[in-house]
Amino acid sequence: MHTKIRQILLAPDRAKIIGQEHTIKGWVKTVRGQKNLTFVEVNDGSCFTNLQVVVQPETKGFDASAVNTGASVSVTGVVAQSPGNQPLELHANLIKVYGKANQESYPLQKKRHSFEFLRTVAHLRPRTNTFGAVTRVRNALAFATHLFFQKRGFLYIQPPIITSADCEGAGELFRVTTIDPEKPPRTPEGKVDYTKDFFGCPTYLTVSGQLNAEAYACALTDVYTFGPTFRAENSNTARHLAEFWMIEPEMAFAELADNMECAESFVKFVTTYVLDNCADDMAFFNQFIETGIIDRLKKVIETPFEHSTYTYAVRVLQKSGKTFEFPVEWGMDLQSEHERYLTEEFFQKPVILTDYPRKIKAFYMRDNMDGKTVAAMDVLVPKIGEIIGGSQREERYDELEAKIKEFGLDPKPYWWYLELRKYGSVPHSGFGAGFERLIRFVTGLDNIRDVIPFPRFPGSAAF
Repeated sequence: MHTKIRQILLAPDRAKIIGQEHTIKGWVKTVRGQKNLTFVEVNDGSCFTNLQVVVQPETKGFDASAVNTGASVSVTGVVAQSPGNQPLELHANLIKVYGKANQESYPLQKKRHSFEFLRTVAHLRPRTNTFGAVTRVRNALAFATHLFFQKRGFLYIQPPIITSADCEGAGELFRVTTIDPEKPPRTPEGKVDYTKDFFGCPTYLTVSGQLNAEAYACALTDVYTFGPTFRAENSNTARHLAEFWMIEPEMAFAELADNMECAESFVKFVTTYVLDNCADDMAFFNQFIETGIIDRLKKVIETPFEHSTYTYAVRVLQKSGKTFEFPVEWGMDLQSEHERYLTEEFFQKPVILTDYPRKIKAFYMRDNMDGKTVAAMDVLVPKIGEIIGGSQREERYDELEAKIKEFGLDPKPYWWYLELRKYGSVPHSGFGAGFERLIRFVTGLDNIRDVIPFPRFPGSAAF
């Protein structure tokens, strides 16, 4: 057994741990040699701070040529109060090297590396301060997500990743097939015969678990999903990934106002959890990634979100006097620049926009009485823009069937989704929160490729 560095540095009673012998295991970050002592910084990922190991000439197993940056080691020693900046240190009695690191080729020497470079060594970047901190914050946000919904009585469900229906109706899908692309089976009309495929029909990687979650909400009231989703969108931007994670609650007997309350409470809950449980990591982001991020997040937690209709927001943007890259007109989908102006300059806080034009939203959203808008809502936050999108779902059979056809979708894959509206249909609502966008919001990192372990984007599926 060994002790995590976190258990030593964050021990609740420091006086009790001083003088005790512990064994730690981790990776060497830096080595400083003096005349009679060597100081080795070791990190095991359990917390942001390294543990300083003091090596004396009599320390068994120490080999200066093997204990260097990147090497993996086991150190047994006695915990002591540090006279320097470190709160505690380990006076080593025994060192064992598990794996050496060739210093001529090891890419993570003690210097600052660009995020672009670190994406080329994604298998090693978790060892850096930034990506270790990102991973711990990501873990905390995931735990807080489950905690939030479990406390509210939601049931966690796992929807399928392979689907025959396009939830968003946008057609940006990755096809799943076992058909030989060189010799596909053909119909008499010369088209690919998907009845000969593994599932007997065209199938895809899911863009959302929402439709499946609605089925469970219409039996179990409140459910949520949390899993990977996929978009074959050829977008090389700091905001898009081909594979990402989504948090999608669905609530029966819930209208748009209930949806907005749940979304706002969720953002505030998980943000609070990270500030309370990742203090060292957040202090690092505050110093090196985005100055003032902690104060920004506290303001989000403490301030009620603004509520505005899409129509009012368009008028605000049109009267702003600003020149946007994409000129604003009613009926267009708002861009990130518009969303950031609303949150950062006009309202100066998070905003929930509602009642979007029906033509720019998905087929499943409930039509409003005006015939032009739907009961949709987007949560916009400073720096990121949209972080959550949701709506009240269309629970009326005839209206939903008509919209599926209006949007040019084949009704056949949606037969079961329509059938939910025939047997005990109820008003219900839900939203989708992009997990990586949430991490960007909390950490201050600019590029979404830096908040997921191994990013997938056009032209890149390495690692």
